[in-house]
Amino acid sequence: MSGHKHFNKLQPAPLSTVKKSFPKLHLIIVSAIAVAMAFLLMLSDDEPTPTDSPVIIDVPIELSPETEQQQQTAPAPSSTPLPPEEPIIEEAWQSVAVKSGDNLTTIFRRIGLTPQDVYRISKATKQSRALTKLMPGQRLNFVINQGRIEKILHIKDPLHQDLIVRNSDGGYNIEKMQREPEVRHEFAKSTIQNSLFVDGQKAGLSQKKLMELANIFGWDIDFALDIRAGDSFAVLYETKFLDDKPFGEGQILAAQFVNQNRIFNAIRHTDGNYYNDKGYSMRKAFLRSPVDFFRISSKYNLSRKHPILNIVRPHRGVDYAAATGTPIKASGDGKVIWRGTKGGYGRTVIIQHAGIYTTLYAHMSKYHSKVKKGSRVKQGQVIGYIGSSGTATGPHLHYEFRVSGVHKNPLKVKFPNVQPLNKKQMQSFAPRAQDLLAQLQAYQLGTP
Repeated sequence: MSGHKHFNKLQPAPLSTVKKSFPKLHLIIVSAIAVAMAFLLMLSDDEPTPTDSPVIIDVPIELSPETEQQQQTAPAPSSTPLPPEEPIIEEAWQSVAVKSGDNLTTIFRRIGLTPQDVYRISKATKQSRALTKLMPGQRLNFVINQGRIEKILHIKDPLHQDLIVRNSDGGYNIEKMQREPEVRHEFAKSTIQNSLFVDGQKAGLSQKKLMELANIFGWDIDFALDIRAGDSFAVLYETKFLDDKPFGEGQILAAQFVNQNRIFNAIRHTDGNYYNDKGYSMRKAFLRSPVDFFRISSKYNLSRKHPILNIVRPHRGVDYAAATGTPIKASGDGKVIWRGTKGGYGRTVIIQHAGIYTTLYAHMSKYHSKVKKGSRVKQGQVIGYIGSSGTATGPHLHYEFRVSGVHKNPLKVKFPNVQPLNKKQMQSFAPRAQDLLAQLQAYQLGTP
């Protein structure tokens, strides 16, 4: 019996008993879950360690109908590899300097080309006349591929080049190339203490630019007699640059010269001539002096004692002393009516101007080769060179000025003006003149 009773204790509880105890079990499970969640929340407050991995939430993205259609119709990526890009082959140029006596044949032979190459290139360039004038110092650059000329670059000077290129037909195309230098504006000013030449160079002007300045104002100012200490000038001019390096000088655009308190302004017009701000030409009918940078050794004097003959003989001209060979310029446009030896005058040229004016130039060392009796000359054109031919104590120019055959003092005679700009020309000139003079004034004040 006892064993039977023990067996009965091990039997499962009746269902009714289990049902009665379930609520207590449920409470125990819920409590355990709550404790676990609280523990997890406490852990979440701590910063994640470096080994923590981000949580990725896979949320489907809704596509628009257009995008979905594009994805469906898009071609599948090709599995065929793309062809490799062709390598860029640099052209191998070889350069040849043109020497004295060179021609196309000698140059081609020097780099291993044949007479047939000379013939083909000469034929291709005959119409364009490329490669016809080869000057010492120029360069020819070649691209030659397997003995065949592909390109020739003829560098005439830094601004002009001819490019000859082989085309698909086996002939050659010629391209003439021209570069333009960059033009910049420069400014210079100075107060004269020594001379225009010395003080001008100190201000940064070249000898050439100073000569241009003297020529512009030469009709109004005698640079041998009129210049005084304290005179001043200001110049606005062009300079040229190529590849950001100086490349020569340009034109004087505007200039002002103050001589003995007289103010002269000059502005360059589009016709290449200079005018004052009122449109009157700086160029008069005659130059004030036919020689640049000289010394007057003898003035116009009707009672002068002749230095050689030692007698009183009127000196009806002006003597300009300068070194032998100094150029002599025609003081105005005209016609040569005498060229030859004339007694004590020695080698002499006489020019007739506008019917009533004549100028005489004596004691020359030689004549200019282009000046003949009957030839026409322009103002400023060189007609001969200073010497001491005839009755002369030393090298100088004896210069006379006559009106209707009557001698006049060349240093004091009033010269006629050239015709000023007309109203139509002034419409374009006046605004330009005002602008350039304003720039000149701003530079002088230091506020360009």
